[in-house]
Amino acid sequence: MITKKLAEEIVQQTMVRLNRNLNVMDTNGMILASGEAERIDRIHEGAAYVAKTKVPLWITDDNMKDWHGTKPGVNMPVYYKEQLVGVIGITGTHDELKDVATLVQLTTEMMIHQSFITSEVEWKRKMKELIFEELIEVGPLSTIVVDRLSALNFKMTGPYLTILVQTKDLQQFPLRLTESIEELFERNTALLGHSQFNQLFIVLSDVKSSVLERKIMKIHQLLHTDHSVEIGVGLYVEDLQDIKHSYETAKLALTYGNAHESIHYYDAIELIALLKTVSAPMKERLSKRVLARLNDQLIDTLEAFFENDMVIGSTADALAIHRHTLTYRLRKVKELTTLDPVRFQDALLFYIALIVRQE
Repeated sequence: MITKKLAEEIVQQTMVRLNRNLNVMDTNGMILASGEAERIDRIHEGAAYVAKTKVPLWITDDNMKDWHGTKPGVNMPVYYKEQLVGVIGITGTHDELKDVATLVQLTTEMMIHQSFITSEVEWKRKMKELIFEELIEVGPLSTIVVDRLSALNFKMTGPYLTILVQTKDLQQFPLRLTESIEELFERNTALLGHSQFNQLFIVLSDVKSSVLERKIMKIHQLLHTDHSVEIGVGLYVEDLQDIKHSYETAKLALTYGNAHESIHYYDAIELIALLKTVSAPMKERLSKRVLARLNDQLIDTLEAFFENDMVIGSTADALAIHRHTLTYRLRKVKELTTLDPVRFQDALLFYIALIVRQE
């Protein structure tokens, strides 16, 4: 059904180009909008007849008396997806309108189609955002959420995954770009929307881990013009009920991901994220206890050692020193702390102490 607002827009836009009065009626013949304001909210009997028969009606001086509330002109049905949604009427004689009537009808249907499509897209967008808000709330999942997902034909098959796309100005991205992101994934397996002002959420179902990284790279490529874009990838969950956990881990990935990178996976920063929850006094005591005897050079050496996956050759190259010099420094660390940085348990302790020291 055509709304009053849409009818007014059709009249305004069409009359500018047609330079003739236009009426837009609903399927009952009620005039919703007109270039002649006094006719609004009145029944147009000719339009009511057209709505009933679905056949155009020409009204002339000869038959005008048969149609109360009319003027000479043509009244034509307008459709959306083969369904009658209203009637348009153009004031004038047959000779004046015979060449433009069908064109005006087609133009009106195109405007209605565009408006309805936009409304449907907006409805789906709002529905997705409402569903997402409910998915990440604490508590059991309601049947309403499941029903809404079903209405969107969302495939409710695990594993599920949440991805967050964050930028300084999400509003600058056109709607088509969001659609392009959705098209990267299999049909009905991606739920997209705005979770915050400058944050886009993507909830995926039936995730194929073998192709996920490649698709995330494609998302980043689509947004490459904005250098502020960061992507946080949460953990897989098997149950729809647990999407909240996937979302929380995606947020942590954005918060604690490497500042020099733009794509952050939670499983790569999980230890860091867990350490952030430890109280500040405990972290300070740990850092002092493990690193107190080491000077800046030895601390820098340890950081480079871990950044290069504890590989002697790569670490020596990164520090621009000889391998023997590096071995000497690591031995010195062991002497000063009684902890061996090449032994797994001790290396882990050093690594944690260095992380909490940087806060």
